Amino acid sequence: MEALGVRVGLEVGASAAALAFVLGGVALGALSGLTPGLHVNNLALMLASVAPAVPGPPRLVGAAMLAAGVVHSFLDAVPALALGVPDAAMAATALPGHRLVVAGRGREAVRLSALGSGLAVAFAVPLAVPVTRAMTAAYPAVRAHLPVVLGAVVAFLLLTEGSLRATLGGGAAFLGSATLGYATLDLTPAAPLDAGGMLTPLFAGLFGAPVLVEACAGSGVPEQADAEIATSRRSVAVTALTGSVAGAVVGYLPGVSAAVAAVLALAVVPGSTGARGFVVTTSGVNTANTVFALFALAALGAPRTGVMVALREANAPVNLPLLLAAAGVAGVAGFLLVLGVGDRYLRAAGAIDQVRLSASVLALLAGLSWLFAGGVGIAVFGVATLVGLVPARYGARRVHLMGVLLGPLIVGA
Repeated sequence: MEALGVRVGLEVGASAAALAFVLGGVALGALSGLTPGLHVNNLALMLASVAPAVPGPPRLVGAAMLAAGVVHSFLDAVPALALGVPDAAMAATALPGHRLVVAGRGREAVRLSALGSGLAVAFAVPLAVPVTRAMTAAYPAVRAHLPVVLGAVVAFLLLTEGSLRATLGGGAAFLGSATLGYATLDLTPAAPLDAGGMLTPLFAGLFGAPVLVEACAGSGVPEQADAEIATSRRSVAVTALTGSVAGAVVGYLPGVSAAVAAVLALAVVPGSTGARGFVVTTSGVNTANTVFALFALAALGAPRTGVMVALREANAPVNLPLLLAAAGVAGVAGFLLVLGVGDRYLRAAGAIDQVRLSASVLALLAGLSWLFAGGVGIAVFGVATLVGLVPARYGARRVHLMGVLLGPLIVGA
C-alpha cells in the first residue's frame, strides 16, 4: 500500500508539474499573441534562447513551448482584426477580417476565428496519424520536385486573381518580395537580441506596416453589431475541417503559409470563399499547422515551424502523449481567451485615434525589427513596407508577398 501510495503521489506531482509548465506556456502565448507584429517564429526563437536557463525537465519545457505556440496561433487573430482597419471606401481591397470589421461584424469575426482554431485542433488530432502516413510516403517525391510544386502553387495563386490588373500586381508583389527574401534571409546582422533573425523585419514590413499605413486614412474600428454568427454550422465545420487538412500541407511543405494554404483550401470548398470562410480557414490552418508539424517532427525528424525548431534546440524529447495533451489544454485556453479578450480589444482599438494607433504600432514594429536584426533590420523593414504596399494598389491578394519565402526555395537558395 505504501508503495502504491508513493507511486500515486509521484504521478499526481508529475501531472501537477506538467500542468504548471503548460499554463506558463499559455501565459506566454497569450502575451505574444496579443502583441502586434510579433510573429510566432520570433516567439519560438526567444523561447529557444531562454529554454536552457529554465529550471525543469526538458520534456516539460518542451510542453510549455508547444502550449505557447498553440495559444499564440489562437490569439494573434485578435490584433490582426482590431488594428489597421481601413476606410470603408477601401474595404474591397482590405483583408477579409477587416472587411467584416468595417461592416460592423468584428465580434462575429472574433468568434469565427476562435471556432476555426478550436475545431482545427479537434480535427487535427485524429487526422494526424493517417495524414502523417500519407504525407511521409509522398514527401520524398515532393522534396525531389519541390521547385516545381512551389512554382505550381505560385501559378495557382496568380491565375485565381479576379482580373488581369490584379494578376500583374500579384506578380509584381511576388517578384519584389522574392528578391527581398533572396537578398536578406541569410543575413546574420548584429542585434540586441541573441535570438535574432530577419523574419521579424521582413514579415513586419511586408504584412504589418502596409496595413497600418493604409489605415491612417481610415476612421478606425466602427461600432460593432451583435456577435451572432451569420453562417451555418455546417459551413463553419466544413471550412474548419478543410483548414485542418490544409494545415498538414503547411506542416510538411516549406514556404507555404497559412494564408497560402487557406486560398488553396477554399478553392475546393464551393460557396465558402467569402470573408467568413477565409477567417475560419486561415485560423484553422494556422493552429492545425502546429499539431501536424509536431507529427512531422516525430516522423521525419525535420522541424517545419519555428516552434518545432525551438523544441529541437532545447533538446526537448518528442513525447507525443505529453505534447498532445499540452496542445489540447492550450487549445481550450486559447479558445476561451479569444472569446474573453477579442471584444475588449476591438472596443479599445475603436476608442483610440486611428492615426495615433497606427503610428504607435508602426513604431513598435520598427522597434521589434531593431531588436531582432539591428540597424539592418530597420532598413529591411522600410524596404519591405514599400513592397508590401504593392498588392492593394492593384487589388491583388496580399498572399503573393509570401514570395519572400517561396521565391528563394524555388531557386534553391
